[in-house]
Amino acid sequence: MAECRARKRAVVLVPMPLQGHMTPMLQLGSILYSKGFSIVVAHSEFRPPNPLNHPEFIFHPLLDDSSGYKTSLVNLMDLISAINSNCRAPLQEYLGQLKKDQTLEGCEVACVIYDSVLFFVDSVATQLNIPGIVLRTSMASYMLLYRCIFQLQAQNLIPFPESRLQEPIPELYPLRFKDLPFSITAEISEELMDFFDSMVNIRSSVAVIFNTTDCLEHSSLSLLQKQYQVPFFPIGPFHKMAPAASTSFLEEDQTCIAWLEKQAPNSVLYVSLGSIAIINEQELTETAWGLANSGIPFLWVVRCDSVNEAQSVDHFLDGHFKESVGERGLIVKWAPQKKVLAHRAVGGFWSHCGCNSTIESICEGVPMICRPLFGDQRLNARYLTCVWKVGLEMENVWDRGSIEKATRRLMIDTEGKEMRQDMLLMKDKIEASLQKGGSSYESLIDLTQFINSFSTAARE
Repeated sequence: MAECRARKRAVVLVPMPLQGHMTPMLQLGSILYSKGFSIVVAHSEFRPPNPLNHPEFIFHPLLDDSSGYKTSLVNLMDLISAINSNCRAPLQEYLGQLKKDQTLEGCEVACVIYDSVLFFVDSVATQLNIPGIVLRTSMASYMLLYRCIFQLQAQNLIPFPESRLQEPIPELYPLRFKDLPFSITAEISEELMDFFDSMVNIRSSVAVIFNTTDCLEHSSLSLLQKQYQVPFFPIGPFHKMAPAASTSFLEEDQTCIAWLEKQAPNSVLYVSLGSIAIINEQELTETAWGLANSGIPFLWVVRCDSVNEAQSVDHFLDGHFKESVGERGLIVKWAPQKKVLAHRAVGGFWSHCGCNSTIESICEGVPMICRPLFGDQRLNARYLTCVWKVGLEMENVWDRGSIEKATRRLMIDTEGKEMRQDMLLMKDKIEASLQKGGSSYESLIDLTQFINSFSTAARE
């Protein structure tokens, strides 16, 4: 606790142990550390962060018996439920001990910042009289979609007719009913509605932090701020705010950077569908041959568990494919994505459109092929293709001919070149928001002052 004593004020972070959630939380920790706060990370035993990557942080494991869980789309809700249930008691004990110790250590717990899916933290913080702040790891617009589900439920419109899914959602154009995070064509269970409630109800939390910026989501942020009585702090993109060590759960193959060095500027299509998505053997084969037939150089991430945990990618791709591609393509198990997107050779990104991937691609001016799979990815893809117009939609299309065509459209055709120019303009706007006087810069100042306004005396 020597670090804590020196800095006087500590912020406790409670992250959700999924790659797309852990990354922005630890990035936020680096941002707040740069502003003078001591950072304490109270984390589940499931997929714990590596303390060696953040020696300036204090890490405390919550003994929650969640280590046996596996991450997949099938049991994701089970994992969220288990962590919310099993982490409550150990977090309450730990925070209670921190409050007792702070008079001895000279370090005050200023607040707790927690992932929005870990709604149990709110009640723990409230009971201990510690201010709680929600971190939204998705775009701000995503909160509006959850509110829409509640409105449909209240109007008895669920189940919703499948024939109407393509219709735009009133007040949220161009988002459609099909872009909602969960299917509404069947009855929604009470358990799932409780989860939705956790996504829109900030309970007694005193603020909300977003990994976004006003220039990307001005209208959504304005609409949300009118609906909630607590301050919002859009201080993104986090990874551009403060330098941070790797937060990857998977080992990053750095050799791909050397391969990129041999490629021409803007010539390579980077392909990655994130850390969770699983595709079948046919989809893998069609993707492979679509890329091969396009004639475009590509860097393709295929995780060990992307198709079948028991098989490597070599099991599914024959020698003819490798002969056809030669040195033009490189397949890796995981890549240092921010480095890849920042490389001059990368001219396009075929992505699942997770929030982190979307923001990272925009920050580097790289246009996208959008293949959303679940959750907020459909919303992000819709914004990329229809609002910002810097992406091509590939949803529900997975044959080699369509993949070849989309790849060439993005990488060679005039359409793709125009998207690249528009994406570079977006990049410039984001960079301006990070400079003094910019929206994210000023919002971070406001957040720092807000956290510093909390005092033990005022809460006693």
